[in-house]
Amino acid sequence: MDRRTFISRAAVIAAGTGAAACGAEDTANGVAAPNINRRRTRRLRMVTTWPAGFPGLGTAAESTARMIGELSGGALEVQVHGAGEIVGAFEAFDAVSGGVADMYHAAEYYWQGRSPAFSFFCAVPMGLTALEIMAWVDHGGGQELWEELSGQFGVIAFQAGNTGHQMGGWFKREINALSDFRGLRMRIPGLGGNVIRALGGAAVNLSGGEIYQNLQSGNIDAAEWVGPWNDLAFGLYREAPYYYGPSFHEPGPALAIGINRGVWDSLDSTEQAVIRAACKAANNDNLGEFTHNNALALKTLVDDHGVQLRDFSDEIWREIGRASEQAVADAANADAITRRVYDSYIQARRRSRYWHEISEAAYYRRREQVLGN
Repeated sequence: MDRRTFISRAAVIAAGTGAAACGAEDTANGVAAPNINRRRTRRLRMVTTWPAGFPGLGTAAESTARMIGELSGGALEVQVHGAGEIVGAFEAFDAVSGGVADMYHAAEYYWQGRSPAFSFFCAVPMGLTALEIMAWVDHGGGQELWEELSGQFGVIAFQAGNTGHQMGGWFKREINALSDFRGLRMRIPGLGGNVIRALGGAAVNLSGGEIYQNLQSGNIDAAEWVGPWNDLAFGLYREAPYYYGPSFHEPGPALAIGINRGVWDSLDSTEQAVIRAACKAANNDNLGEFTHNNALALKTLVDDHGVQLRDFSDEIWREIGRASEQAVADAANADAITRRVYDSYIQARRRSRYWHEISEAAYYRRREQVLGN
């Protein structure tokens, strides 16, 4: 066979092989159409603890799902269901652990009834800021402890959002002294609820969608939700005019994607890498989104709705600090894994503390001194 004949026949064979790989045939012309040969799309169901489409929280879940689809080239498709569509907000963990759903998007402190250790991967009183919890989880051993904890329940979880620093809450009356906490019924989840109890109040755990009606009906006297952006969307200022900040209980709460461990193990290494990358991207994007929109919403609350900003007194802050340290230390005694998580978390806080005192905290003080606006 001469060279020209060989090349000609090889081209015909290559064309036929490519057509077979593409699969589909153009019946009008009788030749194979250039379709991409991709494997069948795998669809995963995500349940969330947020109202569907809710700004910042619900949209973080949707953003993570969208990025998983885009980064996987369509091989993975995540269908997002808001709280109550398949299961209630506080039932999301059991749904994923039990295989009713494939993954959840939530705040891990909602699962503290299973182990107090879960709270450390969202927020604890007087705990880590957004940057600090990212540092601990991603680089300080937190992720490994998280996987060990979640693995006991057939789940693996990753950071997938952060609201940044939250506010201390909405109050129907001013809080001027420690005595004002006595008998106060406040919506507040996680270990922050233990602090309110220590101050003489009653902590009530409600999902986001239940807060407004309970404030309106008088079932609660105060409520914390997130920050100006989300609080404005819920209209909480209409029922409680006093807005206290900063938050002592959620200085930088992480949001999480939790995946059924059997589902995770059934994914190949590329698909797992795609999900990890999508979670990291969503985490970074969400923090920037909250920072931007909180600034805009705070101005609207004050200028357009007459919201009165307040801070707790030094006396109250000292008691909050004492009660917070006690609540977090008490949680550490629950079981062996919580103790190890606590020890690692506190070490991370100590490391960050000294650095931030001469970096960000010092810079904020100097910026205000120099610019004054």
